[in-house]
Amino acid sequence: MDDLTDYDTIVLAGGAARRLGGADKPSLSVGGRPLLDRVLAACPDAAITVVVGPRRPATRAVVHALEDPPGGGPLAALDAGLRHTTAPTVLVLSADLPFLTTATVRCLLEAATRTDGAAAPGGGSVPHEGHVPHEGRAPRDGRAPHAGRAPRDGRTLRDGAMLQDASGRDQPLVAAYRAEPLRRELARVRAEHGTLAGLPLRALTAGLLLERVPDATTTASFDCDTWEDISAARARIREHGNVLDEWITAVKAELGIELDVDTAALLDLARDAAHGVARPAAPLTTFLIGYAAGQQGRDVQELTDRAAALANRWAAEGAADADVTGAETKPAE
Repeated sequence: MDDLTDYDTIVLAGGAARRLGGADKPSLSVGGRPLLDRVLAACPDAAITVVVGPRRPATRAVVHALEDPPGGGPLAALDAGLRHTTAPTVLVLSADLPFLTTATVRCLLEAATRTDGAAAPGGGSVPHEGHVPHEGRAPRDGRAPHAGRAPRDGRTLRDGAMLQDASGRDQPLVAAYRAEPLRRELARVRAEHGTLAGLPLRALTAGLLLERVPDATTTASFDCDTWEDISAARARIREHGNVLDEWITAVKAELGIELDVDTAALLDLARDAAHGVARPAAPLTTFLIGYAAGQQGRDVQELTDRAAALANRWAAEGAADADVTGAETKPAE
């Protein structure tokens, strides 16, 4: 197990969703799947996944937790979730991210667990290609931002990494944190304020050495706060360039299967079967490939290649027969 697999996930799935008229936002469907399930799909290898909020169905086993007091805000929810985790790194996500990907999660984990060659002065982190360091903000009490823990070899160990959206805004609920400094800062905030309820996330992040990770997809940080956001997400999924991948992902989730699907290869096969055999052969052939893969434990790509070769041979025979028939019926010169 390495730093990229030894992590737990906390999904904050509470909140009143006032801008959605009080709807249960994590249960709202985008692309045929609840928002919560879409977020869970982006972190499938988390050792423990804690969902903080009212109990609701999920596509995989999760630990349910409730903040104290109920509706106490993000810091209270984060504290409630953290009590159920044991991994050295904790991925923290909101439950309304329809386009979060495993690639983005991996980038956050990489940035959160990487060490720099030398400690940077003033609590900043050392920049590296593709990432923007978070210099920290001075807390209201005038303390200097936490400068990170320096390992014995003098390198700087970050406290975590958060996504930064295309407009430059930090996304502390799309972030990976080291558990030890996260617990330390939560305890500090509670000691200073007497409670975590109602406090903003910046009360916590101001004391952490965090790296900003730009949202390379420009959509991983997109969250759904309004019905307009929900409509925009649903429309994006139905765009021509996205709809097939989204549909296949939804079907796999619905059927409970884990399978890499080469969409282009299967579409090519369906086209060959439809043109070379008959139109109904396309869906029947792809079904048979899936059935064979499931029953025999065989590689889908190998089965697709074999069926495609068969369709091409079938079509070639038809073309050859047509040529022969044409030659036989052609009148003599």
